[in-house]
Amino acid sequence: MTTSYEHQPRKRFGQNFLHDQNIINKIISSFNPKTDQVILEIGPGMGALTEKLLAQLNHLYLVEIDKNLAQVLVEKYQKQITLFNYDILKFDLTNIKSDYAGKIRIIGNLPYNISTPILFHLFKFIELISDMSFMLQLEVVDRMVAEPNTKAYGRLSVMTQFYCHVEKLFTIPNTAFRPMPKVKSAIVQLIPKPIDSNVNAQLLSEIVRDAFNQRRKTLTNSLKNFVNADLLKQLNIDPRARAENLSLEDYLAITNLVSQLSI
Repeated sequence: MTTSYEHQPRKRFGQNFLHDQNIINKIISSFNPKTDQVILEIGPGMGALTEKLLAQLNHLYLVEIDKNLAQVLVEKYQKQITLFNYDILKFDLTNIKSDYAGKIRIIGNLPYNISTPILFHLFKFIELISDMSFMLQLEVVDRMVAEPNTKAYGRLSVMTQFYCHVEKLFTIPNTAFRPMPKVKSAIVQLIPKPIDSNVNAQLLSEIVRDAFNQRRKTLTNSLKNFVNADLLKQLNIDPRARAENLSLEDYLAITNLVSQLSI
């Protein structure tokens, strides 16, 4: 974004601005926006992705928490954008849904300090979303795609994979940003799965949360509020196993059993 406005990155908003044009072009190419699609960009910042997106779109929705940046974006792009000066954690995606009849594509460089809460917030609106492409801290992306019995596998892995097909596309060096963060980044693509109405997603989230909050304990102890050893054995799950040993399918089996018992 070419502008005379000099913006001092704000730590409280987790601002690190992408400036490497080769990386920007690679992100846009992988996202592959189409003219008539409804696209939301989260955290546009100085507009590095915004400008490239608008070159291929009729209109773009933006959510930007920083009032100063929001004003600059509105002045520059005017009728090409609809900008919501909101905290994304408080943003209701139905504000966009009410404007059209299709699903939303989402792209963004998420603030690394609150990336996990943002993902869980967006999962609440998963039925409105077509796909999501995010730039995140590499460690977070590795957790999202992690498999059972690995150190990176945790609550974020299970819940992300419950809601979406997840793919790490490519990594980004910290030199691509100003100021330069201390961590590497990666682009991850999320494609929502069909919603299984038979699964109590809230109960699943609670079970997974309790399991990984005490991940060094056996399931008999960490999930004592939901199941006992005998019930786990009924599901062919070892009560002595730990949270990271269970697959998504195992957690779904526990959730469905607990749901049936509570009827």
